[in-house]
Amino acid sequence: MPSTSGARSKITGIGRHTTVTGVLFSFAIVVAVVTLIVLNALGHVAQKSNILDDERSQETMSGALKTFEEQLGATLNDYAAWDDAAENVYAADGMAWTISNYGEMSVNSSLFNMAIVIDDDKRPIMVYRDGKPMDGLLDDFFSPALWTLFEKVKAAGPQDSPEATGFVDTKAGTAVVGVALVREKSGSLSVPPGKHRYLIFVRDLDTRRIDELGNTYVIGGLKKVAPETEARYSVVISDARNVQLGKLVWTSRAPGDIGYSEVRPKVVQALCLVGLFFVVLLVIGWLAGRRLKAEEVSAREEALRDRLSGLLNRDGLRIAVDDLVARALETKQSVLVLYLDLDGFKEVNDAYGHGTGDQLIRAVAAGLQVLIPGDAVLARIGGDEFAIAFSSDVGDAAALQLSEHILDFLAEPLEIGRRVVVIGASIGISASPEGMVGREELVRRADLAMYKAKEAGRARMTLYDPAMDADREERNALELDLRMAIEGGDLTLVYQPLIDAASHEMVGVEALVRWNRPGHGPVSPEVFIPVAETSGLIEALGLFVLRKACETVKQWPELRIAVNVSPGQFRNPAFADYVRYVLRQADIEPKRVTLEVTEGYMIQNPQRTRQAIERLKTLGIKIALDDFGSGFSSIGYLRQFGFDRIKIDRSLVMDIQESDSQREMLQATVALARSLDIPVTAEGIETEEQAIAVRLFGCDTLQGYFFGRPMPAEKITELVLEARGRKMNNRRTNAA
Repeated sequence: MPSTSGARSKITGIGRHTTVTGVLFSFAIVVAVVTLIVLNALGHVAQKSNILDDERSQETMSGALKTFEEQLGATLNDYAAWDDAAENVYAADGMAWTISNYGEMSVNSSLFNMAIVIDDDKRPIMVYRDGKPMDGLLDDFFSPALWTLFEKVKAAGPQDSPEATGFVDTKAGTAVVGVALVREKSGSLSVPPGKHRYLIFVRDLDTRRIDELGNTYVIGGLKKVAPETEARYSVVISDARNVQLGKLVWTSRAPGDIGYSEVRPKVVQALCLVGLFFVVLLVIGWLAGRRLKAEEVSAREEALRDRLSGLLNRDGLRIAVDDLVARALETKQSVLVLYLDLDGFKEVNDAYGHGTGDQLIRAVAAGLQVLIPGDAVLARIGGDEFAIAFSSDVGDAAALQLSEHILDFLAEPLEIGRRVVVIGASIGISASPEGMVGREELVRRADLAMYKAKEAGRARMTLYDPAMDADREERNALELDLRMAIEGGDLTLVYQPLIDAASHEMVGVEALVRWNRPGHGPVSPEVFIPVAETSGLIEALGLFVLRKACETVKQWPELRIAVNVSPGQFRNPAFADYVRYVLRQADIEPKRVTLEVTEGYMIQNPQRTRQAIERLKTLGIKIALDDFGSGFSSIGYLRQFGFDRIKIDRSLVMDIQESDSQREMLQATVALARSLDIPVTAEGIETEEQAIAVRLFGCDTLQGYFFGRPMPAEKITELVLEARGRKMNNRRTNAA
């Protein structure tokens, strides 16, 4: 029988070899498959990484172009909504100012390199490029998209943010252009439609600025190409007419391809390196994610910061107060909010310019940071408004104490550069006991209390009181009714006689406004005039009174008319133009009109007051200083401003019969005015003895209840007719 052991051995050997080969082959296949899967996965990751990076670059460039445009818009707003600009750009002699502040500023400026001023008919008033005048037609230099922006601005009213920005094709290439109506900071504009002027700033998007954008936002190979150029990723630049001006394209960084090319040889060489690759990829991804997250956090924090002061902005305050209120619900503490409005900041800005105003904001911010508690939140929420929020266990007391420190700090002179300025603050305080009052209501209450502090005289602090809401509602309703009354001409004028001290004949009248509010009855001028001043209605009210008074006094040719002028009207550079228009419409001799101004505005703005008085006196009207002797009256004012008349305040007349010192003061005041050849009116005359006394002291005109209370025009007409009759009888008697 044959042996089978050798055969068994051979078969067994063949089978073992086949098994090892199969395992190796299988392993190789597995390795190959796994390698292919890994490589395929890596290829997909690389492709996705490239896409994400390109999309991020696209979003970054879109934001960069928007920021490029918004920077010009912010600069344009600062230069166009400017009280000095509203005064000088429209002035006949304002070209030097316009060139100095607009045209010459375009040289070596990173914000704009071309400044243009045009009128309503698109005629250029001034055209400067790179600090030098530029000739030629605007239509030859700009594409029609410029006029699309211009028409948009022209269609908007002064109060409707009349500004527009956009990209425009120019003879020099593509540029971002901003157009804005030149107006006051408040949005007011005294120039009638058709006489408006507009400021245009141009910022070229040239190769140098495109390179700067690429460097700033880390975008390699950034350049501008024609609109029809094909590109996988790009940012289209379109003008106001939706015409494509070009595209921004860049060189893709392809971070995925770079990583894949580095890892692939190692994957091919050894599968074990695949694991290392994944580890490396994981680390790289984690680091990239951490970097992106850090950038996101930084960007979010930057969006909550005020760029000028470095403090939180309004959005930052909102988030911070929400956190404080949420914690207070748990800790049972009180959340306190202080709203601060700087007193006198506008005067500093107007007197010394925006640069000094910005320095002042930063100085105040630095001082407040020192004064507030360590865990408090400090924010700048407006031009000259700040807010402080913090938690406390002692309630209002902590806020009151902090407010005192702030008022003391702001009462001290502040050195800004080489200038020393003095400001103050009005502070409103609100509290959320145990976090029971939400952020929105808490902030509203602080804001309301702050305005109450301003109304009470400024440089003070006021705690929120629920009664303020009722006052605010009543004030808002009063303001609305007053606005309707002014627009509808539902106000009336009364006239108080002005009496010649020697003849006791009526020589003039003072116009006084009265308002019978529908559903409420008569409202005192002491109530509705302050509302008109704080709401911006005072100019319309003042012009109504002046126009109505001039129209009425035409029927009394032997009388002159006196009209009070508010500080709000005096602050308007175009006030003299309004007065000229009213005089022309009423067809009244200017010498019969006297405008009465109080001294409060002169103290704050002596230079502007002098300019306003000079412009008004060139019209031929008279200017009187009202309420002389009630405040800071001095001989300096009388000499400096050249008043045609002063009116002695009733407080100097009231007790002259009983008080020797009062008589001496009145006599000295009148003597002072008479020494300067300024005639004097005494108001508040209620008795014959007072009338005799002030006449003997030297007052040539008298006014008061003794001679007549404010009365309607019909009663003045009766008095005028009676006076005419007496004069006619006297002539007949003398003739006989």
